[in-house]
Order: sequence, then structure tokens, then C-alpha cells
Amino acid sequence: MTKQQRLEVTRRHFFGQAAGFGIGSSALASLLGERLSAQNGPNHILDFAPKAKSVIYLQQAGGPPHIDMFDFKPELIKRDGEPTPESLIKGERFAFITGTPKLQKSPFTFQQYGKSGATLCNLLPHLAEVVDDVTFVKSMYTTQFNHGPAQIFQMTGHQIPGRPSFGAWLSYGIGSEGKDLPAFVVLLSGSANPDGGSVCWGCGFLPTVHQGVAFQKTGDPINFVSNPAGMTTETRRDSLDLIGRLNQEHLGAIQDPEIATRIAAYEMAYKMQTSVPGLMEVASEPTSIHEMYGTTPGQPSYANNCLLARRLVERGVRFVQLCHRNWDMHGTSSSEDVVNKAPLVCGQTDRASAALIKDLKQRGLLDSTLIVWAGEFGRTPMKQSPGALIGRDHHPKGFTIWMAGGGIKPGVSYGETDDFGYNAVVDRVSIHDLNATALHLLGIDHKKLTYKFQGRNFRLTDVEGEVVHKLIA
Repeated sequence: MTKQQRLEVTRRHFFGQAAGFGIGSSALASLLGERLSAQNGPNHILDFAPKAKSVIYLQQAGGPPHIDMFDFKPELIKRDGEPTPESLIKGERFAFITGTPKLQKSPFTFQQYGKSGATLCNLLPHLAEVVDDVTFVKSMYTTQFNHGPAQIFQMTGHQIPGRPSFGAWLSYGIGSEGKDLPAFVVLLSGSANPDGGSVCWGCGFLPTVHQGVAFQKTGDPINFVSNPAGMTTETRRDSLDLIGRLNQEHLGAIQDPEIATRIAAYEMAYKMQTSVPGLMEVASEPTSIHEMYGTTPGQPSYANNCLLARRLVERGVRFVQLCHRNWDMHGTSSSEDVVNKAPLVCGQTDRASAALIKDLKQRGLLDSTLIVWAGEFGRTPMKQSPGALIGRDHHPKGFTIWMAGGGIKPGVSYGETDDFGYNAVVDRVSIHDLNATALHLLGIDHKKLTYKFQGRNFRLTDVEGEVVHKLIA
């Protein structure tokens, strides 16, 4: 008998003998229950009454230029073209800037909007219509200045791959209200997938049932969900039942939690055969909705994904992560020039982002849905290199994000950067603070949602993070 065979016999003997005392059967039931109902039942009891039930995270991959969109700086207009003060950048490391760069004002105009008097550039006319429903955080900062690590840090709380993403933590912690869709869905748009890749919606060391399910941009949203030619629904059900029994037998023998995950994945795939086609039928939406979002049925886009996000939270999905990668603006060519690219990307995202707020509000869903619009960092208030083109380098020390719904205090601009938009200096908010605040709105104490791995308890906010109570209504 091999060592593995002896180990399996020992396990079976233990659970068989312990069953008389209820230990073995309850352990197995607990293990199966955790995996099979992982996305529909909580593993973490809420710590207090939640203000939000779901999250739509609008991840703007590439680093939106806060100086050109949200953070108006008269000092940059006054000192445009001057060498950047040495006191500001002495000892700094940049991704691409070398030498002493020159300050660069925004090429766009700014104006105040709404009763809140929020200041926006002229590229965001649709967001201007809903500023009184939005909270702007103008004092964000992060620790990473390259795209991949910064995006991974943004979504997992750590710059090195291997940690669970925000959506995976929610799937593990509080599950989902829906029964025929995953708790965590990812929708992609833009020029490419994010630099951080699937790690941005991965499950890390959590069971793989909690990983985000990424819908494809074109064709069937999910591979292999549809039955192949000649396979009937009844035959598929019979096949799954047989596979399920074999997997449960295997699970009972070796107690590998990934086998339970496989069982749950098969069952979810079966349910999604009927739920996904109905979800994707956006053509059934009224013409007024398509006009509001700027969507064209059958054409993949950020706008289409915003509309799908609303349809997903209506169906009980806990966390929807949209990722739009197109914000890099280094000025290395006319297509990467801030003057040309910022209007392009704002045109792709502004209308639909605002429409999502309006649509959720008119359906009575905004109060229970937290929207987060955020890039992994901002961009420098100085030009990346000399020449006619305006390019801005990566900038982690001060940038702007916005939130709406889900218990956030609306019509507020929180925090400040310095006169150049370089450093966050008033009411600074870290990525961990942002995530701690979002979890708080979902009824979770960020210090208590943990998972033990390799001898210690891990959490989304690592060993940091403070709830920003001034942002909460």
C-alpha cells in the first residue's frame, strides 16, 4: 500500500468512526455547505447594518489625468512652462520623466456645477449633470507608480500577485443575493485588458469559487456555457448529476476543497445556461435607456458594460467590476497627447458613467448600490518631456476618484492636493482607507473579514486602513 493510499484509508476511517459522534458528517456537510452555497450565503456575519448591498467598481485603467479633469489649479496656469520647483520633486522617482520637467497647465476649461459647486473640466458634461449625487475624493494616494502593480494594489490591497481581489473578498464574506449568476462578475472594455491582468479579479488563496467571472468582449460572454450540438438540457442535467456524485465521493475521500469548488462551478454553469442569455438581451431595453447610456445593442463598449452592470445588480450580483483600459497619456505621439486622448476617453466613459447613476436612481437602486470610479493613480502636473505634445507621467502621490450611492454623502468634494496638484495634503485617503470605507458601507468591519493562510490572518486592507467617516451619509 502506498503512502497516499494509507493516508486516504486513515481519513476515511476517521470520518467513518467520528460519524457516530456527528463529527465526520458535520465536518463534511460544513465543507460542502461552505463551497456549494459560498456565493449565496454568508461566511461572515455582518458587523452592523449595511447601507449598500452591492458594488459597481468602474476601474479606469491607465491613470486618468486628475489635473485635466477634476483638480483645477490656478497656480499651474500662472506658472505654466516654468521648471518644476526642486523642493517638489527632489529625490523623486518617476516612471519616465528625467531631468527637471516643466509645469504644464491643463489645456481644458473648468467650471463649477450643481448646488455643490463641484469643479469639472469641459470634457465631462454628463457627469456635470449629476454632481450633486457624487462625492469627489481629491486627496487619494497610492504606493505604486507602474500600471500593473498599481492596478493589483488597487484591487487586492497588495502590489504582488497572490492576494484576493475586492470582489472575491465579498463573494467569500457575504455571498450573493442571486442564485443563477456568480457573486462577482467582470466586464472589460478599452484598448486592451488591464496591465495587472486577471489578478485584478482573482481569488488569491481563497477557494476558486470566489474568483471573478470575466465576460468576453465579443461572441458568447462565457465560453462553454451553451450546450454543444446534440446535447439536450436533460442529458446535460443527467451528466452533471453523475459527475457531481463522483466528485462528492472523491471529496469525501481526500477532503480537497477545490473538488467542492468544482462541484459548485458545474452547478453554476448549468444555471447560467438560462440566466446569461436573458441578461445579455440589452436590445429589450427601451430606446430612452439606450439614448441615455449611448449604447448600441450588439456592440461591445464601456457604455454597454455600464448598462449590463445595472442589469447584474438587479439580479442580485454582489460585485460588478468594469475595467476600461485607455487612460495612458505619455505624449509620445499625437494619439497619446493629452489634448487628443483625454477628449476621446472622456467621450467613451462620461455619458455612460453618469447614465448609470441616473438609471439606478430612477429604479430605486442607487441607495443600495455603491459606485466607485477610480484609476490606479493620477498623472503628473508637469510635462513628461519637452516638445509640442502634452504628455503626463504616472503619479501616485495625489489624484482624484469619485463615488456615488450606497450610503456615500452626496455633493461633497473631500480632501485637497497642493497648489500644483502634486501631493495630497489635506484629508489624505489611501487605497486601504478607500477599501475600508467601502466595506463599512456594506456592513463589514474591514479588520474582521479575514482568511487564515500560511499561518496568519489576511484581509483586504492588509494591516492598514481607516474608515473615512466624513464620506458616509
